[in-house]
Amino acid sequence: MNPAKASTRDVSAQISRLFVHPVKSCAGVEVREALLTDTGLELDRAWMVVDAQGVFVTQREQPSMALVRPHIEPDELVLGAPGMPDLHIALELMKQTVSVKVWDDEVPAFDMGDEAAQWFTELLSMSAEASHASRAYRLVRFDPAHRRASSLEWTGGVQALNLFSDGYPLLVLSDASLAELNQRLVAAGHASVGIERFRPNIVLSGLHAHDEDRLGVMHLAAGAEEVLLKPVKPSPRCPIPNVDPQTAAISPEVGDTLQSYRQDARVEGAVTFGMNTIVLQGVGATLQVGQTVTADFDFG
Repeated sequence: MNPAKASTRDVSAQISRLFVHPVKSCAGVEVREALLTDTGLELDRAWMVVDAQGVFVTQREQPSMALVRPHIEPDELVLGAPGMPDLHIALELMKQTVSVKVWDDEVPAFDMGDEAAQWFTELLSMSAEASHASRAYRLVRFDPAHRRASSLEWTGGVQALNLFSDGYPLLVLSDASLAELNQRLVAAGHASVGIERFRPNIVLSGLHAHDEDRLGVMHLAAGAEEVLLKPVKPSPRCPIPNVDPQTAAISPEVGDTLQSYRQDARVEGAVTFGMNTIVLQGVGATLQVGQTVTADFDFG
């Protein structure tokens, strides 16, 4: 990245935190660095829990998924949860191919076997309502041969690929945006919350609150290579931020507070927090905490 060019851009920020979420809707793993792939950070949303019909399951239906803590080892993914033995999944495990559904997309995936299925079925049955207690669940991994693309309407015609993310490779959020939300929560007599509730991949410091909403292409120097990331769509918020990631308890104050000031006309008035972001350049580069990010504002 040309330092002179970078210095003329509207904003300069830093990567303050990086998160990988190996299993969709389970806890994230905070890392100091992460490999950038064409589908986002390496191993992010590579696995997903599905029901007996192959439909994806999240904290919306099963808040206790927040208590599943992943650990990424050199050759395996280790999942832990209260009251459960650790589940070890080999990173190279590719079993029977099945068809699963994530939102409106039907995609091929690899079933992770009966042991993983039993682990998730037992865990989710322990905390489920009676009507859900007898349901069976399985763990699947995205088939990397499949190409699942983001909406071309929002990417401006750029083909941006995803694994099991809701629809875009990366989610970018700023420390300042969380700080503003926490100021409002505390002023209303509620406890402040951590950024983990919002499941970002890249957290930026050095911005004003919600500057990420208005950024154009973001430039990062990763070694000799320039990485280009483009925020393309505000991230509409479902009830998941109301789930306490430490206890899986649900309370409405986060969603209610966001509702009071974060309705976005760009997505028909939906409540948004953070920006869905695509990769324009830099696949194979390593993102690191502390890297500088520069960008111009885009008010278009």
